[in-house]
Amino acid sequence: MADSGRAGTAAKATGSTGSGPLGAQAREAVLQRIVDRRYAQGARLVEREVAEELGMSRVPVREALRALVAEGLLELLPHSGVRVRRLERADVEHLYEVWEPLAVQASRLAAGVAAASDPAGLTALEATLHQAESAAAEPEGAREVAAHTAFHEGIVAMAGNPLLGRVMEQLSWQLRLLFGLREEPAHMRAQHAEMFRHIAAGDAEAAGAATLLHVRDSRAVALRSLFGDS
Repeated sequence: MADSGRAGTAAKATGSTGSGPLGAQAREAVLQRIVDRRYAQGARLVEREVAEELGMSRVPVREALRALVAEGLLELLPHSGVRVRRLERADVEHLYEVWEPLAVQASRLAAGVAAASDPAGLTALEATLHQAESAAAEPEGAREVAAHTAFHEGIVAMAGNPLLGRVMEQLSWQLRLLFGLREEPAHMRAQHAEMFRHIAAGDAEAAGAATLLHVRDSRAVALRSLFGDS
């Protein structure tokens, strides 16, 4: 799934699309720069400079920055302007508390429909595994992060539950940001492969168990990478 498509979907899910297409476009562009760390945590964003970088007027950029403040990815500075919000330990904990049960349920549901009714979904899901493997050796990790996120989003799409999909859309950019900040050990790609095997086999229980292990391991990796947990 293209990055711009994910951002547009997430904007619809949060209702923070600005007043028109240019506001949504500016929001997507700023979001992508936060995720790929061109705008680092704690970086101050100046409306005029962002508008010049994006080749836009300041009005849609202003709308985009306000929307992202409301969504918690940016924060207002005491006197003027905004900065990229730093992830605190509580932010990571809260995200995993919400994501864990949703990810497990998505895998269970995907396994229930995969083999019987969604061969195209399985093919697309397997393709994200190959993309992550080919991107793993790249010094710049943006493509691997995108593949990692696409794998989880593909499972949600296969699950076929629109409500689950809408809830997960609201977490999508937060997860992408987190994946981009932490390390990505090789064994986590192996866990993805195991999840895929169980989903493809239609084994909901095994798929759910493998996903639970993966999400909890992902949480440990994130806390170690960001906060030095042993």
